[in-house]
Amino acid sequence: MAERYIAHLDMDAFYASVELLRHPHLQGLPVVIGGSRRLSTANIPGADHAHATLRDYTGRGVITTATYAARAQGLHSGMGLMKAAALAPDAVLLPVDFDEYRRLSRAFKAAVAEVVGTEPPVIEDRGIDEIYIDLGGQPGVAADAGASVARRIKSRVFERTGLSCSIGITPNKLLAKLASDLDKPDGLTILREADIAARIWPLPARRINGIGPKAAARLEALGIHCIGDLARADAEALIEHFGRSYGAWLHEAAHGRDEREIVTHSDPKSLSRETTFERDLHPGRDRAALSAIFTRLCEQLADDLQRKGWVGRTIGLKLRYEDFQTVTRDLTLPQPTADAILIRRAAGQCLKRVPLERRLRLLGVRAGSLSRPSADTDPIAPGRNPHEVDLEPGQTPSLFDT
Repeated sequence: MAERYIAHLDMDAFYASVELLRHPHLQGLPVVIGGSRRLSTANIPGADHAHATLRDYTGRGVITTATYAARAQGLHSGMGLMKAAALAPDAVLLPVDFDEYRRLSRAFKAAVAEVVGTEPPVIEDRGIDEIYIDLGGQPGVAADAGASVARRIKSRVFERTGLSCSIGITPNKLLAKLASDLDKPDGLTILREADIAARIWPLPARRINGIGPKAAARLEALGIHCIGDLARADAEALIEHFGRSYGAWLHEAAHGRDEREIVTHSDPKSLSRETTFERDLHPGRDRAALSAIFTRLCEQLADDLQRKGWVGRTIGLKLRYEDFQTVTRDLTLPQPTADAILIRRAAGQCLKRVPLERRLRLLGVRAGSLSRPSADTDPIAPGRNPHEVDLEPGQTPSLFDT
């Protein structure tokens, strides 16, 4: 089998780095992205701009991402903003701007495709800030294990976006993802099979993509802390503890074995929009606010579907109560749609099938069973007001309808 050269490109602190492009006076300061757009402001010493700081924040939002200066103070994605405020009260807090992140995501991926040059490029899109690239077809790749082409990719990405990225090049996807994280930011790491023991085995076992918190805790209980411990564990013992499929995979992954190919096209199974409220909302007392949020989520979901060229036949609702209990409901439509009115009507029907006596902390809508529009698809009706929900004879409005 020909030797493979698989690259994993990961943008460095992507959301935070995008914000620093727009706010260069914040370079070098601890900055976190997250929370609501309605933030109070505080003057940053030496700057002509005003920004919120974590000490100003009240609520239960979480950090979406953080600059490296913020990470040095113990802040990280997924951390509650109130907890982060206790650690670094003077860190700057900026709201998320997904439209700008998506714009620069498209720009960096186009830049990579320019360098790779093959048609179509052998690139696997893994989300807004990371991709896999098969470099095997690049001229001279074996001479330096892909270092030259990786440097060209990094340079082109910076030219097109002003942002840095880190690249790991290894024989497979599993190792490439691990390698891209070893020398951040702006890193280039090349590993071959002979490097696994020295560079990969000392890492915590949870660093392997596919080992989540629960599996990591179970491994810790077995005395398996790093990837090297996992590699030295008996394969049959892993299968006994974790089941045949996952146990065997753990053994293979620890030895850096992964035969997965680059997947250049994959249709999504569903699209969704959801929001966690700054405070718990009651379906009765906060009916108007919930109705507006409900409508906006349906509009955003419809816009996502139309922009990406999909229609959905299964519309779903997701609610999370104040006690963190989560419920979901689905409704299958006669025809797929990308119309905000029809999505809101279907989600409203789902809403009638869940208890609405308790306060809510999260609301979401989803479109599943996706397909491309056809002549039989319900037409999009621009200009209709999503607040004007059409009711069938005898049908009563939901609590969220105004």
